[in-house]
Amino acid sequence: MTDDRALAGELASAAGELLLDIRKTSGLTGKELGNAGDSQSNEFLLRRLAEERPDDAVLSEESADDKSRLQAERVWIVDPVDGTREYGTYEPGAGRTDWAVHVALWSASDGLIAGAVALPALGVTYVDDDTVVEPTEGLASRPRTGVPRVVVSSSRPPAFADEVAAAVGGELLPMGSAGAKAMAVVRGEADAYVHAGGQYEWDSAAPVAVARAKGLWCGRIDGSPLVYNNEDTYLPDLVICRPEYVESILTVTTEGAGG
Repeated sequence: MTDDRALAGELASAAGELLLDIRKTSGLTGKELGNAGDSQSNEFLLRRLAEERPDDAVLSEESADDKSRLQAERVWIVDPVDGTREYGTYEPGAGRTDWAVHVALWSASDGLIAGAVALPALGVTYVDDDTVVEPTEGLASRPRTGVPRVVVSSSRPPAFADEVAAAVGGELLPMGSAGAKAMAVVRGEADAYVHAGGQYEWDSAAPVAVARAKGLWCGRIDGSPLVYNNEDTYLPDLVICRPEYVESILTVTTEGAGG
């Protein structure tokens, strides 16, 4: 049997390939393309998980929430297209690359135990055992300016984003999906990712699993831990950063969170 981490990477990569094919061959753009990608990627992931892990529960952004997962020992937490708007921004030969596929596994005894984030438009999948499914060699990277970078949502940056950048002596880098932003920190393109504009468990579970495997600090903006498989799946804020920036960032974000 394929082990859980390898399966997470395999499924995220395969869903990503499916999404690229839909993008190229469907003739759809914008919201229609996003909807088609969400639906078909979700169907694929649910089918494969039912085949490979029939005894596990699944929590997906694109499926009705089956609350029986609250009593399950193992729950797969998936986002079939993280950054649907960015995915739908496409013309033949051009399109945004800051969207992702998230596949994570949570257990009642150990929390997050596996995770993979595919960035299909960049041809790379990151897995939480330090595996990179495709080599990152040749990945386009934004030129560094010599100062720390804090990635934030391009559409919903936190109100305290500028204060966080100032606290670390750095600059802001707006970007699309949560997975894309988190993986920018994983591969050293940025030093921190701060979000406070509202998220759900599937937005952060897989990115957090991968980031933790890389030795990055992950938590809520008030410094509390990220907890998954809750009855209410709303998990609105997130910090992923290099350990040396935790104190500076939390000094700002805990005040912003009312701490």
